[in-house]
Amino acid sequence: MNKDKLKAILALADGTIFEGFSFGAEGETIGEVVFNTSMTGYQEILTDSSYKGQIVVMTCPQIGNYGVNFQDVESGSPKIEGFVVKESFDFPSNWRAEMSLITYLKQNKIVCIEGIDTRSLTRHIRDNGTQTGIISSVDLNPVSLVEKAKRHPGISSIDLVKEVTTKKNFKWKQYTWKRENDKTINHIIKKTGRMRITSLLQRFITPPQKKIIIYDFGVKLNILRHLAETGYEVTCVPAQTPAEEVIEKADGVVLSNGPGDPQTVTYAIENTRKLLGKKPILGICLGHQILGLALGGRTYKLKFGHHGGNHPVMALSTRKVEITAQNHNYCVDINSLGGQVELSHKNLYDGTEEGMKHKDLPIISIQYHPEAGPGPNDSNYIFKRFKQMIDGK
Repeated sequence: MNKDKLKAILALADGTIFEGFSFGAEGETIGEVVFNTSMTGYQEILTDSSYKGQIVVMTCPQIGNYGVNFQDVESGSPKIEGFVVKESFDFPSNWRAEMSLITYLKQNKIVCIEGIDTRSLTRHIRDNGTQTGIISSVDLNPVSLVEKAKRHPGISSIDLVKEVTTKKNFKWKQYTWKRENDKTINHIIKKTGRMRITSLLQRFITPPQKKIIIYDFGVKLNILRHLAETGYEVTCVPAQTPAEEVIEKADGVVLSNGPGDPQTVTYAIENTRKLLGKKPILGICLGHQILGLALGGRTYKLKFGHHGGNHPVMALSTRKVEITAQNHNYCVDINSLGGQVELSHKNLYDGTEEGMKHKDLPIISIQYHPEAGPGPNDSNYIFKRFKQMIDGK
């Protein structure tokens, strides 16, 4: 570690202190500290709006190897409050890289710390639970930092959805595969002198016949890409859009992922209640939790949450195991729903509920991320199942 680097401290609300060095932006930031077990995909994690209000610890020891590009993002800019790594890497080696991770973090004013024992920090969170933490390169007084962390109200008292949702409706047309005029494809052509495009890219796309409306609680762009693959018209609307407007225009409704405690998003819960039985609904992550509350159930907070791209989940209808991408701190208590739904998916790490299917209404929801980004693609079938539900199959 370069001794000339600016010193920084990560302080947890329970008084635990980690000393390291600043990278990214200088300054101070506070949030709920969680760990992510993905080996790659740091750029997608940084830009996932579900992490609003949180400081993310990467368990992979070296981060930044392949740099940053402007295609592999899940929102317009990083949404995390802070970033913690064992070692950052400022000399990326990848033909798609457009800048280093450190430059990207500095440009987006993300306060970070490196050079600490992330294994020890991860074990501490796992054993003692998620808690508020603060990273600072300007205040190096541990006592002062711990007091600041203790005074923070916590994300359960803040509606973070309002900070990340779109301000106006927009249509989405980009597919999961890049088109010929996309920057990535053009780059391949320039590098190799030939096209590497599968027949999937060249298929004939019929005009959309039906409409999907997705409530943006912090939606990841890869969800929109997968919905566009259904061939339906996809429109994203602000989180507070009245249900009446959606019912009038949609053939199917998606409740997206997003940050924070679902119980703070009261307007979303009320709008979802009005949608029940009116339109087919797919809930993803926070959307799943909001759906559970709208059905009269309860949610609870996990000890340290699920964050990573390697979580095994069993689909109970087939007994098949999927390796899934996950990012949530809250869970729906399926038993609190009074038999309205059946459990569809179960986490094989800790047995928590990961999905549900309504017994009478066209409603399915999952707690994990079927769109991945980053992560494996085992769960992409969820979008096809939603399409079949809209089509009445």
